[in-house]
Amino acid sequence: MDQREVAVHEALLGEPLPVELMNSIHIDREVEIYDLVGDETRAAGWVGAISPRLPPAADGGQESGGTALGEQDVRRLRALRDALRALAADVTQAPPQFVAPSAPSRQNALETVNRLSGRSRIWPVLEWPAGGEPTGAFDTSAAHGDYVVSSLARQASELFSGPQRARLRACLAPGCDRYFIKDHSRREWCTRACGNRARVARHYRRHHGGAARAPRG
Repeated sequence: MDQREVAVHEALLGEPLPVELMNSIHIDREVEIYDLVGDETRAAGWVGAISPRLPPAADGGQESGGTALGEQDVRRLRALRDALRALAADVTQAPPQFVAPSAPSRQNALETVNRLSGRSRIWPVLEWPAGGEPTGAFDTSAAHGDYVVSSLARQASELFSGPQRARLRACLAPGCDRYFIKDHSRREWCTRACGNRARVARHYRRHHGGAARAPRG
């Protein structure tokens, strides 16, 4: 696994895929910005890392052309990410560092999610090999990029319209701008590292006053 692949896997927190997509960029103005879907190569690495968690595609269900992502696919993926971050900021009342200057309005974000959800027609199929067990999958005539973007947009619609919306949180640890689903009553941070930084910052403020600056972990 090369350094780029390590960076992708370290950025994935095991959150629902729409939240993982929200967390594919760090927009803090005081440190170097990173974008895990910033170009075709990085986007392909990110999609490859999350692909086992996408709805399983039936064999031969996608257009020929493999799993490569084109420039338009990457633009749509980033547009979906920006739309989801804008909606998440609205839901969580996130502080300013969570919102990019170019963030879409709430209405534009909704339009983007719904438009990209319809990029591909996807339908369930039954696969049952001779002598094996039946399994469910999904079939589509769409290219790989459209299948990925549509699947993520549809999962995002389910997240924001379902019970997970009420558990969506912005991580308020110093230097963090990630989102997470609060899956435990005592969970307040996206990772343990962020929890440790927040406790260090609180300790510093109590004993020294002012705000402690902590690096992003």
